[in-house]
Amino acid sequence: MAIFQFRSKRKISGGRYRAIRKSKLREHGSLPIHTKIGKRKIKRVRVRGKNFKTKVLVTEFANVYDPKTKKNYKVKIEGIIDNPANRHFIRRNIITKSAIIKTEKGDAKITSRPGQHGTINAVLIEK
Repeated sequence: MAIFQFRSKRKISGGRYRAIRKSKLREHGSLPIHTKIGKRKIKRVRVRGKNFKTKVLVTEFANVYDPKTKKNYKVKIEGIIDNPANRHFIRRNIITKSAIIKTEKGDAKITSRPGQHGTINAVLIEK
């Protein structure tokens, strides 16, 4: 089934809108990328304007920023502690923005969108 990002065929009242035109390619979306922990796999997808978007399918490292020392570190992800996007993502080890991960340096909060940016950036959380 296609992901379609145009208005619904149904009105709020339940009636149908009349079809005014066919769907456009620019209105089609894609399925979400569920980034997991493991050996790195990426996917390049062509997007509008002949540009490319890098999507991370699987990764084991994150770029973690330490606010105290003001330095970035490349650290290994040990696991996922919390994911406010969906509570079932914790068990499935799916990484999304604002998820809290356990790393070698400590707990960190994801600030990037792995399915959009092609990397995982995080900030250390002070306890």
